[in-house]
Amino acid sequence: MTEPCRSSVYRLSMTTQGPLYPPSEVMNTDGDFVVIGTITRAQPDGSVAAAPGRAIVSADSPLPEFGSTLPYRIVRELPEELSAEDEAMVLATLPLPLPCSNYTAVMAPQQQPEPFSVTRPSYPFHQAPIPDLQPEDGPKVTAPVTLGQWVKARGSLTVTLAEDSTAAEFRGEFSGLIPESLYTVMAIRRRDMDPDGPAHPSPLGVPNVFVADEEGNGRYRAVLPDPFPAADAPNSADRLVNFVVLWMSYQQNYGGAVGHHGLGADIHAQLRLDAPGFAEFTTRPRNGDGK
Repeated sequence: MTEPCRSSVYRLSMTTQGPLYPPSEVMNTDGDFVVIGTITRAQPDGSVAAAPGRAIVSADSPLPEFGSTLPYRIVRELPEELSAEDEAMVLATLPLPLPCSNYTAVMAPQQQPEPFSVTRPSYPFHQAPIPDLQPEDGPKVTAPVTLGQWVKARGSLTVTLAEDSTAAEFRGEFSGLIPESLYTVMAIRRRDMDPDGPAHPSPLGVPNVFVADEEGNGRYRAVLPDPFPAADAPNSADRLVNFVVLWMSYQQNYGGAVGHHGLGADIHAQLRLDAPGFAEFTTRPRNGDGK
């Protein structure tokens, strides 16, 4: 009988993208999406293909129904080797209501039960209006955050099962982050693909925060109960499939929620797995009878 996998190490990829809509969780100050992740394009036969890429994408790109894709309206391609002008591009939050978004899940149902009624402009990251901030408080992110800074992010994740397979430890090591700023970690679970479901995207551990040091390095550790239930388990929809490192433009943490608005308004994916992972792991509940 083959022994179950007990530990794996994963490389995290730098990105600006969460789901495909909105196309990115990062904008430039021209109001276009800065997409490093998956690009949807029209094919000669009229179909739509999604493939890894980099591009500046218009905020008025056509919006499909949830679960479908339409070609992004590409303003221009971004080369792998960024020009000096692209490196200096100032990054910004998405406005509210979110443009080109078809994900209707409420991120913080107790704290912000009606997020889609909020109107807010896009702000350069370093000018996001942190609630109750006073200048004498000493804000640490005061210079523009540029694309050249953003793409330096690197990270690895080690996942280790507990001896009894009822829990797993997650250890992340990160470099090239925005120095002296707040980051959080988000769990992507199978259930999160249903925007009308009862759950909302959740933290990976609570509290789910770490602060990058003055050189942009960071570490994170959490132990989760039964994060990889089997496909036939009652809680199979809770199975964790991705690990996402989020930069917090408002320098806030939200307890049991990942953000008030999500998807580029107040959280910004910077590191994640390229594709759903952790298939080698299976866990079980401690009490043996499911959740």
